[in-house]
Amino acid sequence: MRRSKPEALDEPACTQVALALLARREHGRRELTRKLDARGFPAEVVAAVVAALESSGALAEARFTETFVRSRVGKGRGPQRIRSELAQRGVADADVATALGDADVDWLATARAVRRKRFGADPPSDFRERARQARFLEYRGFSRDQIRAALELDGDSD
Repeated sequence: MRRSKPEALDEPACTQVALALLARREHGRRELTRKLDARGFPAEVVAAVVAALESSGALAEARFTETFVRSRVGKGRGPQRIRSELAQRGVADADVATALGDADVDWLATARAVRRKRFGADPPSDFRERARQARFLEYRGFSRDQIRAALELDGDSD
């Protein structure tokens, strides 16, 4: 739902809008800046508000990245897809690597669980089905090694 532009385009109004956005969910610096720009606030006001929010701790890139990774892992996304989505949101590669490392996720178990949820417990019966499941897991962001292991016959049994 598109909201009308604020009547005052000053710093207090921008801060209020930014805090309202942050109250709903965590945002990265680039994402918050883009949303405030889209609401018509001047670039210098947006930059000042974002800097003030970062210094106060209300806006934290590390917290956003950690929350984002946890959310995407819960949705069955693999490390490559998460890395790509965070890069699109302007998160530095080093921060992404740190967040993925700190997430303490067994990516192979996640890939197997995602495959099992989508296709059932039985392994792929032929090459065509195996290729279809591999494409699905690749789209989800898992590496070739993780996909290969998730599709193995003995790997599916717990």
